Amino acid sequence: MTDQRWFYRRGELARGAWQSAVDGSTPGWEHTGIRVAQLAEGESVELEETGIERIVVPLAGSFTVSYAENGMRTEVVLNGRPSVFDGPTDVLYLSAAATATVRGSGRGSGRVAVATSPTDDVRPTRYIPAEDTPVELRGAGASSRQVHNFGTPQALDAARLIVCEVITPSQNWSSYPPHKHDENVPGHETRLEEIYYFESAPTRADASKAPDPEASFGMFSTYSSPAGAIEIDARVQTGDIALVPYGYHGPAVAAPGYDLYYLNVMAGPDPERAWLISDDPAHAWVRESWNGQVIDARLPYTNDARTTATTTNMKGDI
Repeated sequence: MTDQRWFYRRGELARGAWQSAVDGSTPGWEHTGIRVAQLAEGESVELEETGIERIVVPLAGSFTVSYAENGMRTEVVLNGRPSVFDGPTDVLYLSAAATATVRGSGRGSGRVAVATSPTDDVRPTRYIPAEDTPVELRGAGASSRQVHNFGTPQALDAARLIVCEVITPSQNWSSYPPHKHDENVPGHETRLEEIYYFESAPTRADASKAPDPEASFGMFSTYSSPAGAIEIDARVQTGDIALVPYGYHGPAVAAPGYDLYYLNVMAGPDPERAWLISDDPAHAWVRESWNGQVIDARLPYTNDARTTATTTNMKGDI
């Protein structure tokens, strides 16, 4: 059975204007957070607290962010994208000294996520355009996936947050082999809470055939490690959230006919902001099976001819 402390359907974490909200008030949670809102043109949500660093990520649609920091107010337009399956988006990293208003600015409605982590360490606020987002094609064969690394340590100077997003084409596996990051082993593993926010949609080739796009789904699994007992074996759909405080997590699997997306938000108690993992020893050998296989020809997913991707089979979390 899925542990209900760590898996939530869309709307179960609703709070005020937010469709979902995870933060330090969520039982058993401390280092990371996420908020998701559906905003029509002109509708807005407030980010009123300081002492929290944030990354504003348009999921679908365009948004204007007006933020105040050091006595100055600045407005940034995030042009966004039609959907999470249309390649990378521009994002905005807000320092822990900033407050902000996020307003829907495109025609119709849009969906926006805000990744958060509490900190008093103030790093520079930064706008990251879509064309500057590192796009990585990871794995090979049926384990091919596309990663947007706008909030990883190599791409962003943040205090604690590590954020990226992953596209898994229909029938492929990602977040695999199962892995963990719940021990502090210098040079090998770091302690990181992790949030998975999911979306799913019919594949582009089959979109017109799907009678109910809202029924799109994938599968996700998490299981126990020596750090703690946990079990998530769930059918995941748009808006669902899995919390991973410890344990081996993966795979995330896109069902035939449907593509799967997730936004990963990570932070932890260790002094170094590093993303170091340990594979489940029973399944680590699978990485070697990718040797000689090619990346799925459907990747990369993008609406922008300027987007380029790097390819790697290196050990990674997603």
